[in-house]
Amino acid sequence: MNLVARLRQPEYTGENRCIPCTATNVAIAAVLSVGVGVVYPPAGAALFVGSLLAIWLRGYLVPGTPELTKRYFPDWLLAYFDKGPQVSGATDAAADADLRHDVDPETLLLEAGVVEPCAEEDDLCLADDFRDGWTDRMDALREAGADREALADRLDVDSATLRFEEHDDGFEAFDGDRRLGQWESRAALLADLAAAAELPEYVDDWDRLAVGAKAQVLGGLRVFVETCPECDGAVTAGTETVTSCCRSHEVVAVGCADCGARLLEVPYQGEPA
Repeated sequence: MNLVARLRQPEYTGENRCIPCTATNVAIAAVLSVGVGVVYPPAGAALFVGSLLAIWLRGYLVPGTPELTKRYFPDWLLAYFDKGPQVSGATDAAADADLRHDVDPETLLLEAGVVEPCAEEDDLCLADDFRDGWTDRMDALREAGADREALADRLDVDSATLRFEEHDDGFEAFDGDRRLGQWESRAALLADLAAAAELPEYVDDWDRLAVGAKAQVLGGLRVFVETCPECDGAVTAGTETVTSCCRSHEVVAVGCADCGARLLEVPYQGEPA
């Protein structure tokens, strides 16, 4: 077991395993093993088993594979396998044809009077009434256990079986062993819960939006958070490089300056956010 522990590379195995790297190396191992097996079948079988063991322990067989996949694999493929937090709230249990799935968050929020053109700059700002209501709700949810009760009520689950897990990839909610959803942080969850309670007063057909569409609107609205929902500090925004098991890419990140909670992370397209 000590030998296994020394050989294992945690940065490339377990939850950190790069699926494209693993698939590529298994394919290489299979080709090499078949070639050797043509000459001497037992050696081919042994080579394949040994290669699989190496991939399981180290994450790859060919040295430098993680860097090679980042450099030569298309970005759309790496993004598909990326393990970063990509869910903003719970997902639909089943698609409903009567619900509205496609929305433009900016248009919806403008038409509802949630945001409006800023008075002193060419940008959008929160409407005063919505800002006050949203802030009050976030302040109330900051109390211990309030977020659990609010999420349980919104998802119609028992708060006694609802639990949260926080880790490097984000903030997750579970009903027992069933995963309900993932956010960038508890601060993002608080912002979404407060907005979801306030928005029906402004958006007439809010209840007709599918869960995915609601999550899109709630995620977009977090750009306008002015005070951290969790630590009540300043909110900052900027671009940064995010490195995952499969790739490195630029993102626009919105977060809390005091406690470091991430509110929003979206791909950077080379234009102002």
